[in-house]
Amino acid sequence: MEDPKPLPQLPASRASKIAAVILMVFLFAGLLSNLRFASTTESVLPHAVTRAGILDGAVSKELANRMADTPIAADAARAQRALGWLTLHDLGPRVRQGCPGWLFLRDELSVYADSDSHLATRADTVAAVQRELARHGIALLIVVVPDKSRIEPQHLCSLYRPVSLGARLADWTSRLTADGVQVLDLSAALRGAPGGAFFRTDTHWTEDGAGAAAQAVAQRIRAMGGPLGSSKPDYRVTDKPPGRRPGDLVRLAGLDDLPPSWQPRPEIAASRDYIPQAQAAASADDLFGDADLPGIAVIGTSYSTTSDFVPQLALALGTGVGNFAREGGKFGGSARAYFASPAYAQTPPRLVVWELDERDLQSPLEAEDTVVVPKSSAIDSRTPHVEASTL
Repeated sequence: MEDPKPLPQLPASRASKIAAVILMVFLFAGLLSNLRFASTTESVLPHAVTRAGILDGAVSKELANRMADTPIAADAARAQRALGWLTLHDLGPRVRQGCPGWLFLRDELSVYADSDSHLATRADTVAAVQRELARHGIALLIVVVPDKSRIEPQHLCSLYRPVSLGARLADWTSRLTADGVQVLDLSAALRGAPGGAFFRTDTHWTEDGAGAAAQAVAQRIRAMGGPLGSSKPDYRVTDKPPGRRPGDLVRLAGLDDLPPSWQPRPEIAASRDYIPQAQAAASADDLFGDADLPGIAVIGTSYSTTSDFVPQLALALGTGVGNFAREGGKFGGSARAYFASPAYAQTPPRLVVWELDERDLQSPLEAEDTVVVPKSSAIDSRTPHVEASTL
């Protein structure tokens, strides 16, 4: 059999030479960028490199995530996301578009493996926290913020929300109620918020949505009974003129560097300023003691830190409220930080309001989901002795 003849070698065109030079420059720039990143980073590899982590791909995934933070990779990713939006209206892996102008977080539309098990584990964690707090005479109220896609289904258009997610909130509340935990689903309150409960281009609630939630939480706290605390909220509230509000989903999609006219339709929203006012001490106890400290502590996610939810809750209750929520805290982040903090150990509250996102209830378990209330005699000695079911 005759050997195949080699293909004729065509001379390189001018365009191919230019493409080759551009590719070489790009590769060389990437090499320099990676070397600089490695030299200025404490450790490129994950701190705990194990054989299991190598085999299941966890190490390579974390390495890829770290290398994605190099300047050239980040710039290239932003350029790619901008090009994808301008040509195909693609919003990247984390954001989805419903009706024109309405953006949603993909996480709240995702169905996870072992989701029921994850939800049950988190419910058990909350029940354990409630029992330990009750030992110290501290009440607990779980407040669940429903998904934006649950409250605003009319703005989903062709975006699909899995039917299996419909029972998620009912399952969560029934589990906690069976364990004797006070739990409040904010769905009804948010559906009745005037002017809409959520921003179009943001995953968070509007000022009116936060206000409706605050009123619902205040009503439940009063129904729980018990003293609220002696501190009084004092805010100077001023209306701000409507203005353009950048949405966090635009930023998450990597489009915030584009000119505003190229971004998804901007949102114009009115807001208010809640400015805390200093109060004069009424007694020596107020000066040197804790007579005027808030008896309610809010822990949770960025919902508790946006749209002035906590100031509106304090005004609805007529008492001071301490805000210990954390942005990006997810299920247990702020709870772990608060229960390990001097604020909890030295000035324990009468009531802990633990705000949670619906979308986090069934997501894969993480290390920060393990929440433990410290067993401390110092807390017992400082905590007012009240019934656990009340404040």
